[in-house]
Order: sequence, then structure tokens, then C-alpha cells
Amino acid sequence: MKEREWKVLTNTLFALDIGTRSVVGIILKENGGQFHVADLVTIEHKERSMIDGQIHNILSVADVIKDIKKTLVDRHGPLKRVSVAAAGRALKTAEGSMVIDISGKRLIATEDVNRLELAAVQNAQQKLLSSDAVRQEDDYYYCVGYSVLHYKLEGEEIGSLIDQAGRSAAVDVIATFLPRVVVESLLSALNRADLEMEALTLEPIAAINVLIPPSMRRLNVALVDIGAGTSDIAITDDNTVIAYGMVPLAGDEITEELSSHYLLDFPVAENIKRQISNMDEVTITDILGFEQQIPSTEVAEAIGPAVSRLAQAIAGEMIRLNNGKSPKAVMVVGGGSLTPGLTEQLSSALDLPLNRVAIRGSDALSGVTMEAELAPSPELVTPIGIAIAAKRAPIHYMSIAVNGKAIRLFELKEMTVADALLAANIKASQLYGMPGLGMSISVNGKSILLPGEHGRPSTILVNGKEADTKDLISNGDTIEITLGQNGKDAYATVRDLLDDMVSIHATIDGEPVTLAPEVSLNGASVSLDTAVQDRDEIVIFHPRTVADALATLGKKDLIQPVFTLQVDGKTVTLKGQATEYYLGAAPISLSYIIRDGDEITIRPAASPTVENIAAELGKKLEETATVTFNGAALDLKKPLHAVILNGQPAGGKTAVKPGDRLEMNPLGQSGFTFSDIFAFTDYTLPGSSASQYKLLRNGTPIGFHYPIFGGDSLEIIFY
Repeated sequence: MKEREWKVLTNTLFALDIGTRSVVGIILKENGGQFHVADLVTIEHKERSMIDGQIHNILSVADVIKDIKKTLVDRHGPLKRVSVAAAGRALKTAEGSMVIDISGKRLIATEDVNRLELAAVQNAQQKLLSSDAVRQEDDYYYCVGYSVLHYKLEGEEIGSLIDQAGRSAAVDVIATFLPRVVVESLLSALNRADLEMEALTLEPIAAINVLIPPSMRRLNVALVDIGAGTSDIAITDDNTVIAYGMVPLAGDEITEELSSHYLLDFPVAENIKRQISNMDEVTITDILGFEQQIPSTEVAEAIGPAVSRLAQAIAGEMIRLNNGKSPKAVMVVGGGSLTPGLTEQLSSALDLPLNRVAIRGSDALSGVTMEAELAPSPELVTPIGIAIAAKRAPIHYMSIAVNGKAIRLFELKEMTVADALLAANIKASQLYGMPGLGMSISVNGKSILLPGEHGRPSTILVNGKEADTKDLISNGDTIEITLGQNGKDAYATVRDLLDDMVSIHATIDGEPVTLAPEVSLNGASVSLDTAVQDRDEIVIFHPRTVADALATLGKKDLIQPVFTLQVDGKTVTLKGQATEYYLGAAPISLSYIIRDGDEITIRPAASPTVENIAAELGKKLEETATVTFNGAALDLKKPLHAVILNGQPAGGKTAVKPGDRLEMNPLGQSGFTFSDIFAFTDYTLPGSSASQYKLLRNGTPIGFHYPIFGGDSLEIIFY
């Protein structure tokens, strides 16, 4: 390496690429937009200090950084500020969804869609937080970007929600997040190495910035940086990076396949893997000490299954991040990109022509030159990109105020109001007031849902001017958010449920009456101005008919359209015993609907006796006859039925009411005999046995048990 002057040039850039296996330090010099790689130092970690792009042992990583810094300081003089990148493998990707009720609302506006997308991003963030083994705070992750997977209306996919109407709207997004601790651990490691962070970027962004100029980012292109433990992916489209992702497979997968196939120690297998790309034959010494010469083509064939698995995994993640389709082209960087057969397998897995999948090395970087002793390589793309990003597109923290609270944002992209809301932990659900609680009540057995009032949207002011969630913000901006107001809970009184029911004024049986609706709330009578509550059971009775009116007035005894009772177990309706109702002189029925001003008269039915009922049914309760006994008239009576009314003995004069139970049980006797007369007279036969007598009926001798009839002349003669 040439001797270099020991001085610091104002256009000297120092960058670090802190990877899983090693740390790369690079010195770039910039002159008029052209960059020259002046020096590069790579030192491997002494232990496993990095896992999935996050520093797990800050002290160990800081020691490696110190060694690199010392080497470069010895060659280039003091170095105080450095550009670094957060590893793409540290990025977390999650899908989120949000569904909102839009029934009864106006057509969906652009800002409604923006806020719906924000809610879906927060849903993805919550899924990511809930998947962590340790519960993190809501601001643990920075959102570095998202893309919409689907819009849905009524559960069906639709191209756009703007100006749509329906019952429900939904959006599915895929969002990418960077753990805050990744940035904090980088700052800690640099601080221990006595370095200040000059600029920060993401590794995929760094590589894209030098490989894909802004004019090409309108194209749907994927970049994959294949390292040791992971393969980091970024997708561009519509002039921006739309998604980031990571596959936990990379160069180590190939190394392990070599180690297993040829019984090699892992470091030996790693060295062999690096040789097969540029040597026709490699020398292999296995763990048993046997050495053999093997053509590189044979080694490439042995690692074929592992290469296929890696290509399939990378292709699958690219398609997922790219809304279910392959990108138009793929750029491959990183040490793992030199794996034989990888680009062929990747083009096959993505169904792309082979010339659409290409390895891009540092020699493909426009406006970049290198020292002669530094060989161009795909491994150098990201380190060079980190240094150039510090000059062209550095990422800073920006400070803004949200409702008076200072918020610091990691400026990974053009920041919007939505990013500020995420950082301030303002939930998208708060941007629209919640609808008021509804009530479910029962009215006369029918369920009725009373909805609450719709919530009102929030207002957003940026520096005093009205804004929406997609508006860009700048360092020092002041954001004032008036959160959406919740709608009022459902409220109703009994009167609200009566429809058009009105009171009726009439005269019934000479008495002025007012027939108003009667309300029972959960079994208790209430007034019409009583407020109802959720799950109340309401019974509304509006007396409209003659029968309703009499029941309401407490005159149920006058509700007798017919006279019905039970006689000997059978229902019997008696004629001529019912109550009669008249509107003026015209007869009406109990079902007549009373109108305002009606005058109704009632003619109650007389209460019948057992005798009346028996006579109407053609039944005789007793047998009667009048005879002459010893010259005097004598009336005879004999019951023909035993009468039971409502379970109690009754006589013929007993009054009967509708609904009574009457039994008339035959006694099995009829007519009279001579002996019956003694029950109706004081006459007694002489006690002397010497007396002789004879019984005469109409002058004819008969016996005591001979039948007698009305009008008969009966005598007892002694001799």
C-alpha cells in the first residue's frame, strides 16, 4: 500500500460496516461528487458479538472498532466522526390489518384512507411487540416504511377505497420496523471507541443509493445483500423503497453444506467456499487428515441443494414483500453473491430471465474509484454505500413537538405527520372518536337496537395550519392534534318508543275516561319520560278496545260477551245471560276500537241461579206433586239432582257467575209412593197393633210402596 500523508483532509469520509462476522472500516475521499476508496480494513469478531444485526456484546464490538480506527488513524491521521449503518437483518417485517365500520357515513375521503392505513401499520407494530419474548414499549420500534397489500370493501378486494360507500372498509399492509435498541447499541459501541456518529443509514439503503440511482427507483427492482448469517432484501418501486426484509439463510448455509459433505471443519469449509469461485481446483483436508484435490465444478455440484434452498427462501421473501409478485430485476451483492449457481437458481425461483438477476460489485458503482491494491468485490458495495450515504443522503434525528411534547424521530425517509403520531404513541383509533355505545332493548317482545352517535374526527395542525396524516414534516415543526371526540351513547325515553300513540278521551257507562298508553319497564309501571337502559324489557299497552278500556278501568266484571261456565265437566254457553254494549243505540262488541269522543253504555247481565241454568238446559232439579190426604191438600217435593257449585253443595236459588263449575248429579229416583206423604205431614199411624187400617188411592186399596200421582185422593181408614 502506498505511503499516505498524515493529515486529515476536509473531504475525507470514514465509514464502518459492522457485520455478523466482521467489521469493515473504509476511508473515502470526495472531490466534486466523485469518490475514491483510499483505504479499507477488515477485522473479524473475536467472538459472536453480533446476532441478527444487533450488537449483543458492545465491549467486544467496540474493541474491534478501536483496532480498525487505530490502523486507519496510523495511516490517515485523527478520526473523530464516522458513518455507520443499521443492519438490514435487524429490520423486522410484520403484516397488519384494520377494519372499520363505515355504515351511515359519507363517502370515504383520502384522509380516511390515510388514517386507516396508519391504523393497520400500528396493528402490525402491535403484532411485532406481542411476538417479542419480553414486552416492549410501543415506541420500541421505528417504522421505516410500509406498503399496502390490499384494500377491501365489504370483505372483497378493491382497487381503491376513495369515494366508496358500504358497511365496512379494510386495508392490509406490510410494514418494516427497526428496533430502537439497534441504534442505541451502535451509539454505545462508537462512544467506547471515542467516535461520534456523523450519519446513520440502513445497509439496504446504503447499497441502493450507490447501485440504483433515483431515476431508476421508479422501477420495481429488488436488491439482496447476502452475508454470512442472513440475506437482507430491499424492494424499490414508485421512486422509493417500498419494503425491507430478511431471510435467516445466507453464506453459512453453503459453508455448512460443504462441511457436512466433505467432513471439514467450519473455518476450512469457509475458506474452500471462497476459493471455488476463482479456482479450477481446490485442495481439501478433512477432519481425519486426508487431503485431496477436487475440481471446483464438483464442489459446486455438492453445494447445489443448499444453494437451491437459499435461492428459494430469498425468492419467497421477495415475492411476499412485493405484494405477491416477482420484481422486474434483482441485484445481488455481498460475499455470498459469489456462490456458484446462485444467480441461476434465483432467476429460476423468481421466473425471471437470467439476465435480470445480476451480481453487482464495487466496480459497478458510478463515480467511484479505488486504490489499485484494493480488488473490486460485491462485498465492498455496502461499506462504500455507507460512506457515500453520509455525504449524499445522511439520516439524522429530527426534533418536533406533538401536543407540547418533544419527540425525536429517526429520519429514515421523508417524515410525515403519521410518523410523528407513531413516535408519539398516538393511536390511529384516537384520530376518530369512538361511536357511542348502543342499546339493545325489548319492546313488547321484539328486540330493538338503538345505535350510539357516530364519533367525530380529530383535527391536525402543523405550525398552525390544517394538515392530514400524509403531509410532510420538518425538523422543529409543531403539531397540535385535537383527538376525535367520542359519539354520545344511545339515549331514549319511553315516549320515544311510542311511535304515534296518543291518549283517547271518551265516556264509558256515564263516566269520562282518558285512555293513555301504559308502560311496564322490567315489570314495574313507569312514566313516559323514564329513560331506558341497555337490556331493558319494556311492555307498552295502549287500551283501544272496549275490553281494553274496561280492564284498564278495573271493571273486568263487565267483560262478559257471553256467559260461559262448566256444567258436568263440559263448557256451556248460555243464551240471554251476556253483558251488552252500545255506542249510542247501536250494539257493539268488546273488540270495538274506541274513538275520541265516543259515548259507550253497558247493560250488565243479570246473575242467573242454579234453577235458571237448569231450566235453560232442560233439566229438572226436583219432582213436585199435589195430592189430597184424608181430605186435606198436601204438596210433595223430591230432589232429582245433587247440586255442587265450585266444589260446594248448592241449592236452586244459589247465584252462578261466569266461569263457575256446576255439577248436577242425578240421584237415580223419580215419582212418589204412598209412603212419601209422611215426610210432608205430621200424621202418624197408631201404635196399637190391634188397630186395623187400609190405604186407599182414589177409593182403591193399595200398599205403602204403590205409586201415587198429582191429583190423587189418598186415605187411611181404620176398622
